[in-house]
Amino acid sequence: MQKFERVVAQYADWMSQMSEVCSASTVIAPSLYETYDVKRGLRDINGKGVVAGLTEISEINSSKTDERGNSIPCPGELYYRGIDIRDLVDGFVREGRYGFEETAYLLLFGSLPTTDQLSHFTTMLADFRRLPESFVRDIIMKAPSTDMMNVIARSVLTLYSYDKNPDDISIPNVLRQSIQLIAQFPMLSAYGYQVYAHYHSDNSLIIHKPSPELSTAENVLRLVRANKKYTPLEARVLDLCLVLHAEHGGGNNSTFTNHVVTSSGTDTYSAVAASLGSLKGPRHGGANIKVSKMFDDLKATTPCTDEAIRDYIARLLDKRAFDQAGLVYGIGHAVYSISDPRADILGKFAKDLAIAKGLESEYEYYEKVARLAPEVIADKRKIYKGVSANVDFYSGLIYTMLKIPTELYTPLFSVARIAGWSAHRIEELANKGKIIRPGYTAVAPHQPYTALDRRADRA
Repeated sequence: MQKFERVVAQYADWMSQMSEVCSASTVIAPSLYETYDVKRGLRDINGKGVVAGLTEISEINSSKTDERGNSIPCPGELYYRGIDIRDLVDGFVREGRYGFEETAYLLLFGSLPTTDQLSHFTTMLADFRRLPESFVRDIIMKAPSTDMMNVIARSVLTLYSYDKNPDDISIPNVLRQSIQLIAQFPMLSAYGYQVYAHYHSDNSLIIHKPSPELSTAENVLRLVRANKKYTPLEARVLDLCLVLHAEHGGGNNSTFTNHVVTSSGTDTYSAVAASLGSLKGPRHGGANIKVSKMFDDLKATTPCTDEAIRDYIARLLDKRAFDQAGLVYGIGHAVYSISDPRADILGKFAKDLAIAKGLESEYEYYEKVARLAPEVIADKRKIYKGVSANVDFYSGLIYTMLKIPTELYTPLFSVARIAGWSAHRIEELANKGKIIRPGYTAVAPHQPYTALDRRADRA
């Protein structure tokens, strides 16, 4: 390894110099996207996605069509298999049950489970909630990483080697693999963090076994906390976070990635690892970490008054506060405009958790930013649709109140979203679609080949 690092150092100056050449050779003039009518990011100027497929897994609505055919923004709607997310959440909350397991069942099989079906599915998850013998020691502990998403992706790819039929993409086998991964993701996340905390932060190494009697949310808290203890409210709020992050249409980056990779006919572990790589990006799964860090800066520098917070938001937009990126993290969404239904639901439970923990003053900052940011953004920016708080806005606050380490924020997203990825993978396989291969228009000018001895040195 030291020899390899010497090689890296040897070529560092060359890499730095040639990176400018590399970048310059690939920059495309923004005007060409208009010339060729290319939708950057597969979205039009209003943020509406280019339709690339059909799905029955979930539905997202942010506008309605009036009698004249005009698209009118409306409060956001989210449906899992045709069921309004608000009704789904209201159902299991009202009955005092955990909801993630029945949500995973709904996404996989298309209907809500009966009492017996839910019991059987929950028992099956508990039975699958184990890792191969010595996997933690040989795989997770062998090369501890500073990034938990890297640990999960590496672990998922390694699980391929422990599967007797890893390349069998028949629906029964993929369903078995999917349920296995839904069950294993809490352990891959928690153990990856515990090993990181031990080797990189000099903490005690804590490896708890999951309990078959507990829900996914309860097991996450049990695995992460040294004393294994949690309150019923803590577990129920975390369970709600998992439900709301479990699925969000086929067009989100990590799920679309899963469709693309699945369409090639590859194995489940490769498809899921690809989705994990997408989710790791700060523009996707890492957003709630940015929200938490932004609020840390806000609370450290700004009193909790409307006037002061308006000024802070304005300075964020002017690139004069926090990370100078010009963004108000947690506000706005690629699809929703008036409201994100997940944020509406999560905000109420975040308030309950804040009251229970005596953190009302913490919640007040979030309430004020959620109310004031859309007004400030509308004043300072030309926007084509409204903005509002998104799900990441409140999930970061909840994870902070649950004292979950920031390193686990995005992994927790994957613990939930593996249910949606699995449903979409099975949907892609069941429909036997073509390999997904969109077109790109080439805009580089043609040039003649130049003999080696006649080429000018560019660097």
